[in-house]
Order: sequence, then C-alpha cells, then structure tokens
Amino acid sequence: MAQALAPVTALLLAISFLILGHGLQSTLLPLAGSEAGFSELAIGLVSSSYFFGMVLGCLGAPYVIMRAGHIRAFAALVSLMSAAAILHPVLVEPVAWSLIRVVSGFCLAGFYMIVESWLNEQASNENRGTIMSIYIVIVNASMTVGQLSLTGMDVTTFVPFAVASVAVSLAVIPVSLTTANQPAPITVVSFRPVKLYRNSPTALVAALLIGVTQGALWMMAPLYAIQMGLSTNEAAYFTAAIIGAGALAQWPIGRISDRFDRRFVLLGLSGAAVVVGLVFIGAPITGLAVALVMALLAGVAIQPSYAIAVSHAFDHADRDDYVETSSGMILAFGIGSSIGPLSAAYLMQTVGPWGLFLQIAAVQALLGLYILSRLFQRAAPTLEEKTDFDYASTAQVGSVLTPDPLDIEDPQVISPEEFPAYETDPEADENLVQEETFATAEDEEETGDDEAAPLAESETGESRATGEPETQEPDTGSTDETSSRAAGTTSDKEGAGEDTKADGPDETPDKRGE
Repeated sequence: MAQALAPVTALLLAISFLILGHGLQSTLLPLAGSEAGFSELAIGLVSSSYFFGMVLGCLGAPYVIMRAGHIRAFAALVSLMSAAAILHPVLVEPVAWSLIRVVSGFCLAGFYMIVESWLNEQASNENRGTIMSIYIVIVNASMTVGQLSLTGMDVTTFVPFAVASVAVSLAVIPVSLTTANQPAPITVVSFRPVKLYRNSPTALVAALLIGVTQGALWMMAPLYAIQMGLSTNEAAYFTAAIIGAGALAQWPIGRISDRFDRRFVLLGLSGAAVVVGLVFIGAPITGLAVALVMALLAGVAIQPSYAIAVSHAFDHADRDDYVETSSGMILAFGIGSSIGPLSAAYLMQTVGPWGLFLQIAAVQALLGLYILSRLFQRAAPTLEEKTDFDYASTAQVGSVLTPDPLDIEDPQVISPEEFPAYETDPEADENLVQEETFATAEDEEETGDDEAAPLAESETGESRATGEPETQEPDTGSTDETSSRAAGTTSDKEGAGEDTKADGPDETPDKRGE
C-alpha cells in the first residue's frame, strides 16, 4: 500500500489542504453573512453562486488545463481561489460575495479535474480502486476538519478568512515540487441530457432533485443552527456531523444497493429524508446533543442518495458511455445545487428557520413519487447487468471517475510507451513525411518499368508471329534513336518524380489522418 501511495502522496496532501480551506469557507460564509446583516435570501444567493461556478468550471476548466498544463493550471487556480477567500472581508456586500463564490466554484471544479486525472494516470489497474477510494475519504475528512476548524474563531474578524486563504495557498507547494509525470491532456466530454434521460430517467431526475436537497443542506445548515439558538462553535459541529455521518453511511448503503433494485434503495432514502425533514419541523432543536443526533440522521438519510443514483445510471449505460454519463450526472447535480440554497433561503426568510427542512421534505417526497411511478414502467436490471457500487466513481466531486480501471490491452487504448514518434518528436514527423514521399516516387518508377517490359515483349512476339523480318537500322541511327528514347525516358521519370515530390507532402498527412 505504501508503495502504491508514494507517487500520489503530493497530490493527496495538496487536495487535503485545498478542501480544508474550502470546508472552512462553506461554514464560515453563512455565519459571517448573518453577522454582517445579510438577509436569508442574500445568503442563499451567495451559496447558490458557488454551485453555479462549479457548473461553469465543469464546462470551462478543461480548456484552461489543456492550454496551460496540469501544474501551471493548478498553481493559477490556487492563486485565484486564495485571493478570492481573502477578498470576502474586504468587500462585505452580497453581490460581491456572490461573484467571488462563482470564482471559487470554478476553481474547485478545475482542482477536482486536475487531481483526479492525475491520480488515474499514476494508478495501476491493480490499485486504482483503492487509491481513488482513499482520495474520496481524504476529501470528506478534510471537509469535516475544515468545518470543525472554525470553532474558537470569531467570524466577525479577518482571522478565519486569512486561515482559509493560507490553507488554500499551501496546496500549491506539494504539486509544484512533485516529481511525478503530468498526465495526458484532459478530455472534454459533451453533455447530452436527452440521451442520458433516455438511458435512465430515474438517475437524471434524481441527480437534479438530490442536488436541490444537498446543496441547500450543505450551505444553509449553519444559518439554520444559528437561528435555532446554537452558538458559532455548535453550528460548526452541527454541519460537520451531517457531512461525517453521510460519508460513513455511503459504503454500506452502496453495497446494499448492489443486492437490490437501486430504485428501491433510492425510494427508501427519499422516505427517510421526508421523515427527518418532518422531525426537524415538528421537534425544534433544544440543545447541542439533540442537534447532533438530528444532524447524524439527516446525514445518513440525505447524503448517500447521489452515489446510488449514479450507480443506477451506470447500470443502464454502455461501457463506452461511462465518462459522458458521469459528467452528465455531475452537471445535473450542480444545476440542482445552484437552485437549492436560493429557494431554501426564500422559505427560511418567509416561514422561519424550519423552511430549510420544509423544502428538503417536499423535494424528497417529489423524488419518491417519481421513482414510484418509474417502478411500473421499467424492469430492474438483473444482478449480472448491474455494475458494482464504487465509492470513488460515484462521489459528487468535480470531475469524472469511471468505475472500470484503464485497460492498456484494449485496442482503443495506446500506452505512453507506444506513442508514435511523430507524437513526441517534431523532427521525426518531418522525416516520416520525406520517407513516405521518396517511397511513393520509387514505387511509381518501379511500376512504370514493370509495365514497359511486358509491352516490349508483346511487340516482339507480334512481329515473330506475322513472320515479318526484323529490320535493323544502321548503327548510327540506332544509336541516335536509342539515345533520344533514353533521354525522353529519363526526363519523364524525373518529371514524375518531381510531381510526386510536390504532391507527396499534401497526401501524406491525409493518409496518416485516415
């Protein structure tokens, strides 16, 4: 295990610093905004802006990475996100914070893409699943630690924002100093929602509605805790308990879904989320102990559902479509998460703090009804048709993790050692063009000689068959005629060679392209 983790230690250390700073900000901003006098709707706008930035990052960050490379793109995004974190206490205004969070969301989507593609490149077929699962555990653990690190800090001061900025900035050091090779250029994947919906309507609708639920819960839970009378430290514990409980429940619930129709598992989680939402509405928090118990219940009921929906989508997708399916699910989740905090903030401002869980209960009830309707329209896949639940590939991070390991023996996959020379050496490309050009000219000359020989033989044969004597010209004429014919043949060959050389470079790239 230590040998497998050695090449990716720098990447895992970098993402831990990065997510620690992000987790701190996710709890800090709603609390700081409330202390600054922001309305619930303004706080919801700031929270939704982050997920909107992630959606933009999923679409635009690959082009940044392809242009600058993984290391330079990572360094640029770290600098941008660190600067964004430190700008919050400088520009204390809802619209400014919303724009800053769009930038942060874009950067984080790029981070996920860089780190995950790098990890996939460094991992082997034998340890890829283990490494990616460790990566997801580190992401969840760093998020929880970041939220807990807010305890003991005054959210009205500059200090917590500075700590978040420093944590993000530290992430660039391990990546900048790593000796690991950069991965291949990242792939831009198209998002075709109609195709994804036809393959698995339940999965796509579930990803969208789960995004509405989880986005609201993650971003508005600290504000809910404060409005229910908890202190800043207790609000941090409350939010961390939700994330931690969901991470712990993810694996066992995922394994259960391997044995049964995943729609039944999603239906059960939706029902549990409705019950938890009604409990929060009917039994307000009366202390930290009660708050933590209810937070654990909320995390177990709400957090694991997205991974089950992704697994269900994989069950109905062809293996060639796994990357596009995963990308589409992430984008659908991001769109839902952009809506959730804003709509929950409106309800909290209108009906009170419990408006957050009113939305959660309503959205999960709607999801349950939709899943129930789909149970009568499509049969469940057999156990042989289902894909095993994979903790890494079903996590709602910013990039694409396919559930299958990379198979170098696949005819569609070329390992780095087998790359053609012209892919890595420009001079080899020029030599290849010249060799193909000369080879074409020589082939044409040989073809001309081969065609001329049978023609001469046939003419001789005809003269013998008719009985006509072969006339012999005087030596002088014969010599002159032979010389002229030889000169003409030579000039024709040279002309053909020149034409071939002139046309060769234009034809060669087309042949290689085919």
